[in-house]
Amino acid sequence: MRLMFNAPLNLKNSRILISNDDGINSAGIKKLELIAKSLARDVWVVAPQTEQSGTSHSLTLRSPLRINKITKNRFSVNGTPTDCMLLAINKIMKDSPPDLVLSGINCGSNLGEDMTYSGTIAAAMEATLCGIPAIALSQGVVERGAANKIDWSAAETYSAKIIKKVISINWPRDVLINVNFPPVSKTNVKGIGITREGRRKVGDVIIENKDPRGEPYFWIGAQKYSSNHSSGTDLAAIQNNLISVTPLSINLTQQAMVLKLKAAFKNKV
Repeated sequence: MRLMFNAPLNLKNSRILISNDDGINSAGIKKLELIAKSLARDVWVVAPQTEQSGTSHSLTLRSPLRINKITKNRFSVNGTPTDCMLLAINKIMKDSPPDLVLSGINCGSNLGEDMTYSGTIAAAMEATLCGIPAIALSQGVVERGAANKIDWSAAETYSAKIIKKVISINWPRDVLINVNFPPVSKTNVKGIGITREGRRKVGDVIIENKDPRGEPYFWIGAQKYSSNHSSGTDLAAIQNNLISVTPLSINLTQQAMVLKLKAAFKNKV
């Protein structure tokens, strides 16, 4: 097993890179920056100029990217979270790359199939592909649009503790860690669950309307979710007010199916 780093990682002497998909001015990234600075002396932020939620692991290939230096160690990029990681590692921090990447704190959970859409997960994924250990962190919310009403206390209280625990052990090079905090105050957190990816999607709401010219348009609305979650999943953990910690593999190969396909194709077509 090829390891990402030799645990435990010495956080205080580490260089930490922070990114997200909510944008450089989001409340969550500012909170994560403070948490990171409580752990390490050398903290950098390279994040999207504007919100990039739902961009997944997308790259900007057909338009130029620009880096905006805000302060000494703080930059924004007019692109996706993946763009931010590539520019941070290969340009901004080229001479001394980060030892650890933290992505978040996302406003809203990244659970189940949400992870395939998430720019927060994508930033951590790109860091992992570059050989840098990465942790994605998300704060569950009751009402997404009411940012000023969001209770961040669970993430603020437990993030540093979880980061310390995670980097105290070795993990494989193709693995990243996905952490989700339940949408409750810190006093109502029931513990920590080590979980697997769940499933909850049963359908999308497509909103149809007409613009002022009478032309039809469509808006992808809120998803419809089931409330019956299998035990041991990230969804069940959050439903029970547990912090969910899920190791994710970026190797998508399904090994059992490889054997079946080899058997099916053992004779020439």
